[in-house]
Amino acid sequence: MDVQRSLRLQNVGPMLDADVEFGDLTVLVGPQATGKSIFLQMLKLVIDNGSVVEVLRRYGLTWRRDAADFLGVYLGEGMQAIWVEGQSQATVDGAPWPVVTRTAPSGSRNTNESLLYIPAQRVLVLREGWPLPFEAYRPGDPFVVRQFSEKLRQLMGQEFTGPSALFPRPGRLKAEIRKRLEVDVFQGAEVTTDLVGPQRRFVLRPAGAATALPSMVWSAGQREFVPLLVGLYWLLPAGGITRRDDLRWATIEEPEMGLHPRAIADVLLLVLDLLSRGYRVCLSSHSPHTLDLVWAIRLMQEHGAEPRRVLQLFDVPATAPMKGLAEAALRKSFRVHYFDPGTGISRDISALDVDSDDLVEAEWGGLTAFSGQVADVVMDVVNEAPRRGNA
Repeated sequence: MDVQRSLRLQNVGPMLDADVEFGDLTVLVGPQATGKSIFLQMLKLVIDNGSVVEVLRRYGLTWRRDAADFLGVYLGEGMQAIWVEGQSQATVDGAPWPVVTRTAPSGSRNTNESLLYIPAQRVLVLREGWPLPFEAYRPGDPFVVRQFSEKLRQLMGQEFTGPSALFPRPGRLKAEIRKRLEVDVFQGAEVTTDLVGPQRRFVLRPAGAATALPSMVWSAGQREFVPLLVGLYWLLPAGGITRRDDLRWATIEEPEMGLHPRAIADVLLLVLDLLSRGYRVCLSSHSPHTLDLVWAIRLMQEHGAEPRRVLQLFDVPATAPMKGLAEAALRKSFRVHYFDPGTGISRDISALDVDSDDLVEAEWGGLTAFSGQVADVVMDVVNEAPRRGNA
């Protein structure tokens, strides 16, 4: 099902009323356990319902004909409690979306996948340095984790079977972004594979080193980034192909996890690349860098800025590929929604007005609150110093 405008969830887990209007890039912010992950997984279910059901049935998973039982299978063990019959409701583009009937058997269901989901638990998909197949997980593990791992396994088996490096790899990613990642994430090391008996695994080969490093001794940021990188390879195919198959949406939970601010900026460049290829992208984020980018581009749009200004945000050269990326970014729409832990109600804070009377919007959903508090306290200390000296 193609969601054009919005998804609304009412009385679903911690969400009393989460009403999200989508842009080309949509960012969900808010503290932990406010429903962001559940919301994004429900978006996946709505868009790819037929595909999800087909995969679950293929691997022998069953459920009763009620929404709560199905969500316990799809979202993971214990999650059936988030749906209360007669109270919980999903609405797509203003029309009710009946979870029960949508998951009933149907010979006419579309089983094409339109949304690739990169979950927050992506580091867990590498067991002994290699992605697990879908069926290797427990039946109670979330569908999006199991399917993401299976996608990585398929990609490695289909496109990365030779001895050449997984990263850096000519033809994969824009050269300007690839060069930044070489420095900001891998410090010149290569990501490649080796064999331990019959089992392949990812390893890191530092420049000039004789010994490759298994994934367990990588930095935390490298362990987080490699599964994200392979997921992005799926979305950003080589050979001049804009998008893969029928994919139209990309969802990434917390793309900043474990990364230094420079590496976060590189990932945001990759997000702009996804937008330039025509994907609609949904992120959840706890990083102010993500909203810094949205705020800056929205202001550039309002003031008719040239594409080179977008590239100046990242300090990247104005090559033809990068100018194309920047031009596309200035044509896109951006939405930001805050998931309020106190009320369970989402709020549209897309304006990101730092002068807003609404403190949630002024502090960008709390992402800048600590910086503002630090600045206020330091300013008070500075202002008080002359008075202490005269006392």
